Amino acid sequence: MLTRPTHQTQEDIDTLVKQAASGLVQMFDPEQRLFCSRMLRTPAGMVRDGISRRYTMMTLMGLQRLETSGQTSPIAIEPVLSGLLKDTNWIDNAGDMGLLLWTCALIAPNRIPEFLAKHDLKAAAQTLPDGRENRTMELSWVLSGLAHAALALPSERQRLKPLASEIYQRLLGNRGAHGAFGHQAQAGGLRGLFRGRLGSFADQVYPIYAFSWTSLAFAFPDALQHAMACAASICRHQGARGQWWWHYDSKSGEVIGKYPVYSVHQHAMGPMALFALTDVAEKDFSREIYLGLEWIYGQNELKQDMRDSESQVVWRCIRPTRSRRYVDQALSMLRMDPNEPAPQDLHVLHECWPYELGWLLYAFAGRHVQ
Repeated sequence: MLTRPTHQTQEDIDTLVKQAASGLVQMFDPEQRLFCSRMLRTPAGMVRDGISRRYTMMTLMGLQRLETSGQTSPIAIEPVLSGLLKDTNWIDNAGDMGLLLWTCALIAPNRIPEFLAKHDLKAAAQTLPDGRENRTMELSWVLSGLAHAALALPSERQRLKPLASEIYQRLLGNRGAHGAFGHQAQAGGLRGLFRGRLGSFADQVYPIYAFSWTSLAFAFPDALQHAMACAASICRHQGARGQWWWHYDSKSGEVIGKYPVYSVHQHAMGPMALFALTDVAEKDFSREIYLGLEWIYGQNELKQDMRDSESQVVWRCIRPTRSRRYVDQALSMLRMDPNEPAPQDLHVLHECWPYELGWLLYAFAGRHVQ
């Protein structure tokens, strides 16, 4: 039975938001005006690794939400967005193109016509690999971008609606009878069938979010119903410690492979999807959202607070040994619910990726606890 959330005060949420905003400063490369791919704990301390335009876009949206809530972003947002838009030769997939439209819609809606004139989103969604394979997460980003663009600039709604309808229908093709989504369209071969049937947590939350806002932007029939069905599925399977599990079987609707449990699912992605239904359809998922946060605060398998105030991060996940993970997935496929791993079979991954804190801000900045 799920326990009652205890960290559900405004002070708890405000502190979490403040820590996320502060932690992003060290993840920003001021010379390249981009966020890193990840922060790693090393014997010499925390170090940046790589750069990521994708994570930069997600983080900018979180920082914009922070500013919209009346607070000040620690990173100037407009110069970073202008740098992303100045030369977009880095875009090689439909998902990133959709994310960039989404980012423009929230931060600089006046730039949407320029973006649409320069980028053929329809062709990208049909010809680039993630589009051709009908990948759920990436096409949901495209649909979210179209929805937010239509809401931010209503004069473009009729222009955007046909493509939004096409993407929406393609995503429905990845949905199982019980509401869960597979990773992509099913294709020939064992690997294609497997990836078409199983979906990650990301493959559930991004359609929930996209369908919620699509229902408002384009009034597609049943969009909210499908979002609600997927939300009901992940909530039904939420763990006793508030865990949002890793993989789902779109055919049966059951969880297939629970671990790792990722912090970003607990404090950001799960909440942002369920809050979308709260905002659009006035559905209350506060109990599930705040219970998920309890896992971050230490109600987890290792009884460890995943926040590290000294390093200004939230550690990435609790994950099992490789052998334990394979055993759990095999038992799940056989419809045998594995026991919770023993503490000695689990460990914390001491990394933090900027989009994790960015999506945390996107979910909770300006959010008032009822």
